[in-house]
Amino acid sequence: MAQAVQRMVAKIPPLVGAAVSFSKPRLATFWYYARVELVPPSPGEIPKAIEGAKNLVKAFQAGQLGQTTVREALRNGLVATEVLMWFYIGECIGKGGIIGYNV
Repeated sequence: MAQAVQRMVAKIPPLVGAAVSFSKPRLATFWYYARVELVPPSPGEIPKAIEGAKNLVKAFQAGQLGQTTVREALRNGLVATEVLMWFYIGECIGKGGIIGYNV
């Protein structure tokens, strides 16, 4: 029994080393993109976002949304789905559960 435990303990450092060497480049990539993508908008970016929303409304009113490509439509749908999912996750966290509010 003691030999089995010693063999298991001897295997731990190489496994930890392999896990660290496996995760270091992936974590570096994650943190690189997290610093860029997960920051709040700067004050200079807010007018650009408002202008983009106005252009979208104008395109919708002019009927130009039918001119979007399938790739653009799919990308827009995925972005909208992501925003909705984050909203629902926030709702579940705020409620403290998946089912209903305490009323």
